[in-house]
Amino acid sequence: MRSYRRRLLLVTALLCALAALAALPAGAVGDGKGAQGRNGTGTGGDSVLSAQVVKLYADAARATQRYETGRREAESQRAKAQRAEALLERERREIGVLHEDLGRIARAQYRSGGGMPLTAQIILAKDPDELMRGQHVFSQTNMAVGNAIEKSRRAEARLAKDEAKAAAAWQNLEKRNAELTELKEGIEQKLEQARWQLQGQADASVAAGACSGAVRLDQPKRDLTNEWVAPLESYELSAAFGSGGLRWANLHTGQDFAVPIGAPVRAVGDGRVVRVSCGGAFGMEVVLLHADGYYTQYAHLAAVAVDQGERIDTGQWIGQSGTSGNSTGPHLHFEVRVTAELGSAVDPVPWLTKRGVRLG
Repeated sequence: MRSYRRRLLLVTALLCALAALAALPAGAVGDGKGAQGRNGTGTGGDSVLSAQVVKLYADAARATQRYETGRREAESQRAKAQRAEALLERERREIGVLHEDLGRIARAQYRSGGGMPLTAQIILAKDPDELMRGQHVFSQTNMAVGNAIEKSRRAEARLAKDEAKAAAAWQNLEKRNAELTELKEGIEQKLEQARWQLQGQADASVAAGACSGAVRLDQPKRDLTNEWVAPLESYELSAAFGSGGLRWANLHTGQDFAVPIGAPVRAVGDGRVVRVSCGGAFGMEVVLLHADGYYTQYAHLAAVAVDQGERIDTGQWIGQSGTSGNSTGPHLHFEVRVTAELGSAVDPVPWLTKRGVRLG
């Protein structure tokens, strides 16, 4: 009886184990052929980090725009401050002229006897008319001196006020520039740190030979007028199709786009995902099949945002650029192929040009 119960328990345990194995997702075993995570989505950490990098990209773009706007405003403010400095210099010269006029009037008054006491002028005057003329000149001279002094005082007050305004303008300009620079550098520092964290996760997936699954990014609104687009919004072209060198055993089979880690990579046209792979020379890669029968490959990614078999629209984000696999630095390796396999590549630049997409 005990032996029968043991066998029954053993059979029950084996059935439970088989059921558990059958319930495991295909991505639980890495085969380097696009294995996905549970329910076809990446882990929570992957998704959060990818979304953080995309957000920081947007923040950095806005900060750069604000910085450039502030820089242009600063240049305009700098020009105003320089004009104010020129006006201040002119005011200083005018005050110097006023001071010279005051000295000249004072010297003339002294030579003409304007500084003598009234009693002395009465004694020395030859007749009343001469006395009256002397008093008239004296009165006019005093009035001129008073006017000159008042004008000088007003000019000096205006100069002091304008100097204070100019100094405040320079201080505000320097403060604004410092704030914008600090904001931009802070975001860029956070972005750089998040980029390499994202790349570290990609390197771990490539080393394991299995993708952790698609990370779902909030797709931007696509208002496209063309059926085809470039694989990146902003980039610099680097290694071209057919180029050679020490980096490759054979001629280069695609077009490289130099971009930082984490830049959103777009599908160049409508299609279907035929491969999501993590491992090998291309590292983390996505291959699409388009309606015209051509395939496009997006390699050395830091994250993938699609699952194998998924339908893709033109301009949809399918991953984020990186430097996984056999890569010497962050970039996107883009290929156009006649088949899904390596060795059937055609030059991507004229291929895109024929479809209305000019790279540069």
